[in-house]
Amino acid sequence: MAVVGVGIDVVDISRFEDALRRTPGMVDRLFTATEATRPVASLAARFAAKEALAKALGAPGNLDWHDAEVVSESSGRPLFSLTGTVAARAAELDAATVHLSLSHDAGIASAVVVLES
Repeated sequence: MAVVGVGIDVVDISRFEDALRRTPGMVDRLFTATEATRPVASLAARFAAKEALAKALGAPGNLDWHDAEVVSESSGRPLFSLTGTVAARAAELDAATVHLSLSHDAGIASAVVVLES
């Protein structure tokens, strides 16, 4: 296996919460219905994850945010469910495995994504 992409992103949770308050439709644009039920710190981490994934994929402008859903295994381990535009871009890069790490602490949410062939 070879690394075909790496992405990282950080989000200030209070700024993200302010943005969600100012722009109520933002939640629907960025998150699936399941993701949208999570608390704001978790949403900020998921937004960071989607941004990190876009960077790892080369930041093409045609990705649909709903095509990259952050889900959790029963253990709590986060992972991506890729569909549509995001799955197609991952296939173009031969990215067979997507590694995801999330964190939120001290007012900051962060995510790292590594794509492997």
